[in-house]
Amino acid sequence: MACRADGHYHRGMRIFVAGASGVIGLRLVPPLVAADHSVAAMTRSQSKLELLGALGAEPVVCDVYDLDALCEALAAFRPDLVLDELTDLPDDPMRIPEMAKANSRMRREGTKHLLAAAKASGVGRFVAQSVAWQLPGDGAAAVKEHEEAVLNAGGVVLRYGQFYGPSTYFENELPSPPRVLIDDAARRTLDMLDAPSGIITIAEDHTG
Repeated sequence: MACRADGHYHRGMRIFVAGASGVIGLRLVPPLVAADHSVAAMTRSQSKLELLGALGAEPVVCDVYDLDALCEALAAFRPDLVLDELTDLPDDPMRIPEMAKANSRMRREGTKHLLAAAKASGVGRFVAQSVAWQLPGDGAAAVKEHEEAVLNAGGVVLRYGQFYGPSTYFENELPSPPRVLIDDAARRTLDMLDAPSGIITIAEDHTG
């Protein structure tokens, strides 16, 4: 894919956003569309189709655990870049511990399927979310496997700090570092779509 001299992609790419109806996915779709990219917005929830369509994306209902359907979706859209913002987290933060196993499965099996579908469709770029803090128990192992899979495929890993701001778990208070305002996280994600393969931390600087 051609880039401009300043490092940012030309307009008119085809970008497949997995997890488009999530807290950061919803903030990424509008600016991508505004930059004249063709955006496929994947969700597993039929109820989110209207919302994603209203944002200017091509809504795609697909379960990442259905590999055949996922391959068909990517083959039909023919993306230049896959942006993986998939998580399996509850709306209620009190339920995070009970959802830990499901979120680890997303990082293992979900990532494996998305990478396989991207490879089968000849996708040239893969950018995936991760976390910038240490998770407890098996969650840490799942993050490690997820990141290694992305890097082994020549992709980019974005380690986000804890989100705060509207529609996050921390709407009215600051989480402990590493943290990042959700709108800043989205903006900085867009700046990293042309980054070379590697790990990039997206968090506020608390070293000073």
